[in-house]
Amino acid sequence: MEFLHFVLTKTLMFTINPSLVKGHAAMSFWHFALPRGYAFITMSRCTGTRLIRLPLALGDPSVTIEEVTPPVYPSKGLFPYEDRIVKLFETNTYSVVNIFDVTLRPQFNVTGVVEIPEGNGSGVVWDEQGHIVTNYHVVGNALSRNPKPGEVVARVNILASEGVQKNFEGTLIGADRDKDLAVLKVEASEDLLRPIKVGESSALRVGQQCLAIGNPFGFDHTLTVGVISGLNREIFSKTGVTIGGGIQTDAAINPGNSGGPLLDSKGKLVGINTAIFTQTGTSAGVGFAIPASTVLKIVPQLIQFGKVVRAGLNVNFASDLVANQLNVRNGALILQVPGNGIAAKAGLRPTTRGFAGNIVLGDVIVAVDKKPVRNKAELSKVLDDYKVGDKVLLEILRGKENLQLPVILEEISSN
Repeated sequence: MEFLHFVLTKTLMFTINPSLVKGHAAMSFWHFALPRGYAFITMSRCTGTRLIRLPLALGDPSVTIEEVTPPVYPSKGLFPYEDRIVKLFETNTYSVVNIFDVTLRPQFNVTGVVEIPEGNGSGVVWDEQGHIVTNYHVVGNALSRNPKPGEVVARVNILASEGVQKNFEGTLIGADRDKDLAVLKVEASEDLLRPIKVGESSALRVGQQCLAIGNPFGFDHTLTVGVISGLNREIFSKTGVTIGGGIQTDAAINPGNSGGPLLDSKGKLVGINTAIFTQTGTSAGVGFAIPASTVLKIVPQLIQFGKVVRAGLNVNFASDLVANQLNVRNGALILQVPGNGIAAKAGLRPTTRGFAGNIVLGDVIVAVDKKPVRNKAELSKVLDDYKVGDKVLLEILRGKENLQLPVILEEISSN
C-alpha cells in the first residue's frame, strides 16, 4: 500500500505509513516538511523509501518527454477466443442494417407531406435482391397507415466496406404481425448487399455461445456476446401477440437491437432479436429472439405473396383471461364460428347464451392430431406446421363429452 499526500505550497507536506518504517508504531502517521521540489515516496516494505525530485512548475525545462513517458509494450496479439469473436463480427457486421421507421404526416402551410422518423431498429440483408428482414414493430408506425406493397416505410442505412453508411429508401414487401416480422426492399448495388447466412435454430442447446449485432440507442453495429439461456419461450411481442418457440439469451439486447441477428458461434443466423424482459426499458440480461425456423417459414411467403398464407380454422377463440374466467383451464375455447365456414360444416360449436341467460360453453380443442393443446397460443403454434387444405383430427371437449372431429384447414388472414 502506498501513501503520498502533499500540499503545493512553499514546502511540500507528505504523509507516509510508518508501519513501513522499521522501529515505529503502525497506528500513527508521521508528517515531513521537505524542501520545495522534493517528495518522500514510500514504495513498499521491500523497496523501502527514497527521496526524488518532482517538478512542480509547468514547462520545467529540466524534464524531458522521455523521462515522464512509461514504456509501451508491444501487443502479443489476440487470444484464440478473442480472435474468433472479432472475425465473426467482421464477417457479419456488413449484413446488419440500421432501419429508421418513417411516417408521412401532412403539415400545415407545407405542400405535400413531410417525412418524420419515428424510431430506429435493426435488420438483416436477406438476399442479393435487396430484401431486408426486420421486426414488424420496428416499422409499426408506418404500417399503421396500411401502406401498399412498394410504398416507402423506412430509411435503411447499409454499411459500406470503407466504413461509411449509405442511405436507401426501404419499400414494403410484406409484413406479418402475428410473428412480428416484416420484409423491406432497397435498391442497392450488389457489392453493398451481403446476405446473412442462416443456421438451424432447432439444434440450439442451452449454454452455447451466441452473439447479437444491432443498433442499440442508435449506436450502429454494436456487438454483444452471451449464451443461449433458454429455449421454447413465449415471446410477448410489442405487436401485442404471443410468439411461441422463442430463444432466450443473456447477450445484451436494448432498444434498437430489434430486428437484428442473433448468431451462433459459427456466425450463422439462429434468431431475429425482438424483445427484452425489463422493468427499466434497458437490458436486464433477459432477451428474446424469434427462432430461425420460424423466420424461414414466414419470410419466403412475404417475399412471394406479400403476406403469410396461414392455415387455420377461421373461428374466434377466447383469450386466456376470458377462458380462465369461464373456468376453462385447459384447451382453446371457441367463442364464435362463422355459419358459412368449414369449421361450422365440420360441426364445431361456438359459445352461446341459454334461455335463462346463462353462458353455454362452446367446444374446447384439447389436441390436434394427438398433439396436446393447452391454450390458444399453443393451438396457433401447432397449426403453424400445417398447410391450407390439410386434414386434421381435433380432439374436443363438449360439456362432459370427449369427441373427435376431422376438419380441413383453410386459409386465414395474416394480420
